[in-house]
Amino acid sequence: MASESIHPASAPSRRVVVAAVGAAGVALTLNACGSEDDSSSSSSDSAAGGSVLAKTSDIPEGGGKIFKDSGVVVTQPTAGEFKAFSSKCTHQGCAVSGITNGVITCPCHKSEFSVTDGSVKKGPATQPLPEEKITVSGDSITLA
Repeated sequence: MASESIHPASAPSRRVVVAAVGAAGVALTLNACGSEDDSSSSSSDSAAGGSVLAKTSDIPEGGGKIFKDSGVVVTQPTAGEFKAFSSKCTHQGCAVSGITNGVITCPCHKSEFSVTDGSVKKGPATQPLPEEKITVSGDSITLA
């Protein structure tokens, strides 16, 4: 009689279990992010629909102000000229934290950007801050 080895069904390896759990976690996270993005875009639309971001008097000439909740930096490079840029550093996505002497600074790796056009003044960032659309009407600045 030929004897065949009967191998019990082996349990999945630890690596397989960890990979499966990780994949499930990623799927849940992506699903949750998709839901958030849908709801946040509608709140952005309401902000874009005319809610005032700041008064022109809130923005110092030659400087600016960071609006964390809106993700923008509003600057006034010269008297009466207002610009807006994303507050997300183009190097690794940190939020910029300060504006001094005509320069917007990132706290993570000390990149510096111009208040005039968002261009890189000092790296490690190599791309300018993206410009955001604003509307100035009277003394009100609105994110467009």
